[in-house]
Amino acid sequence: MLIRSGDTVELITGADRGVKSRVILIDRAAGKAIVEGVARVYKHVRRSQKHPQGGRLSKEMPIQLSNVAFYCTTCDKGVRLGARFTKDGSKERYCRKCGTGVGQIAPAKAAHATGAETTKKAVPKTAAKK
Repeated sequence: MLIRSGDTVELITGADRGVKSRVILIDRAAGKAIVEGVARVYKHVRRSQKHPQGGRLSKEMPIQLSNVAFYCTTCDKGVRLGARFTKDGSKERYCRKCGTGVGQIAPAKAAHATGAETTKKAVPKTAAKK
């Protein structure tokens, strides 16, 4: 699941299909996301100190992560994301359709660097046993 909160996503199924909006919150354990302005419901609240007027509150409900696709601005459509290592060894998210880098996942590690010279020191051989 490479979609993060703050990403722009496009809904691929459901009543709000085709809507492009921003992810507010992600629940990874349940595999759901709350997307801004999507899957709105009315919650009826009783009068209380917190809600002195009472009435109907409009709120967004979580939707399955399988029903959203990351919106790539270069491709101008909903796409799948992949993860790859860059030349300096950092891990980034990228668009699987056009290859555009979306953002860094992990900092650079020397073990994953492709351009760096990572040679082991030569260990001198000791005199052969006689």
